[in-house]
Order: sequence, then structure tokens, then C-alpha cells
Amino acid sequence: QVALVESGGGSVQAGGSLRLSCVASGSIFSTNAMAWYRQAPGNQRELVAFVRSRGTPIYVDSVKGRLYISRDDAENTVYLQMNSLKPEDTGAYYCNTFPVPQADWGKGTVVTVSS
Repeated sequence: QVALVESGGGSVQAGGSLRLSCVASGSIFSTNAMAWYRQAPGNQRELVAFVRSRGTPIYVDSVKGRLYISRDDAENTVYLQMNSLKPEDTGAYYCNTFPVPQADWGKGTVVTVSS
């Protein structure tokens, strides 16, 4: 059974930075694209970015140039470097496979950006 454990969230002011991490146990990591998803308060969970092993990262337009996804296949870890944060980046962040989330969702890590 695959477990996903996200960490690194926190409260920052607009313009600040955070680095999120997600460790995946089990066998899904090496054979799948991994993604970060975000769920803002009152909204549905949405894709933020994904990256295949040795692939080019893909981002939704709202985060291009500010958020950067990377992965360490040896450590089964996916990262999200978050720079120039905006209040609209506030939400709970989750990792999972892409395009179909195959693992049970982890608890996520909460990012709060104040203006």
C-alpha cells in the first residue's frame, strides 16, 4: 500500500518562499509522473504542476515562474519550491501521481500566505 507524506507548509507573507516535500512509499513513484495538487478553502482540489522521471516539468499558468517542481527518484521524493508567494496560493497541498491519482491522498501540508 502506498503512503504519501507531505511536509514543509507554513504561514508566510506575500513575496515569501517555502519548500514543500512529499515522500512516497511503495512502488508508484519510479513509474509515474508525480504532481502537486492544491485545494484552496471552499474549492475543489486542482493540479499545480507535474513532472515525469527525467521529464520537463509542467505548470498551470497561475504558478509559472514562481513555483518549481522537482523529484528525486532515489529518495522517492517530490519537491515544490514556492517563491514570490501570493495570497491566492493559500491552501492545502497534496502530492499524488498524474494524470490519475493512484494512491490514497495524504494529509497534505497547509500553506497560508498573508498580504
